[in-house]
Amino acid sequence: MGNDEDELGAALRACAVGDRAGLATIYRSEAVRMVTIAERILRRHDLAEEIVQEAFLQIWNKAWQYDPSRGSARGWIFSVVRSRSLNALRNGGREELADAESLERLQDEGADALYHDLFDELDTTSRLRACLARLDGLRRKTVLMAYVSGYSHGEIAGRLKLPLGTAKAWIRRSLSSLRECMA
Repeated sequence: MGNDEDELGAALRACAVGDRAGLATIYRSEAVRMVTIAERILRRHDLAEEIVQEAFLQIWNKAWQYDPSRGSARGWIFSVVRSRSLNALRNGGREELADAESLERLQDEGADALYHDLFDELDTTSRLRACLARLDGLRRKTVLMAYVSGYSHGEIAGRLKLPLGTAKAWIRRSLSSLRECMA
């Protein structure tokens, strides 16, 4: 971990003097974790990505403020992400279109209709529609949830009240069937 920490400290010092390679190093090393932290706070992937972009701008512009005597480089970077995320949360999550409870209810009520509509909107002569039609309705829904709506396997398992392993297996097997059918 010491090497990573030294590398991040050097990257922050590079940013402070205007060297873009430092920012690239931080991005390669920490971007995925930064999005994960922001998403845990905000519970919205799209907003988490936006916050991380803003965090990178702040890191670039304020890297000179990093003081190794006050903490680790990684800690400083993640404090920027955490602070920006909490500010977004306090400010109403930016484009909050509905409160969380209403959104959850709408998602639950409309989910079946949505996935049915997505399937129905496919061209009736489409090979993809024919291949999707060969899948059991619930398995087709897991694939659409994962690859159209962007839900994680865990979210799919939770929404469909399935064990995580079952959701993962269904998606994997369904994709395999789709690949065979489309070939």
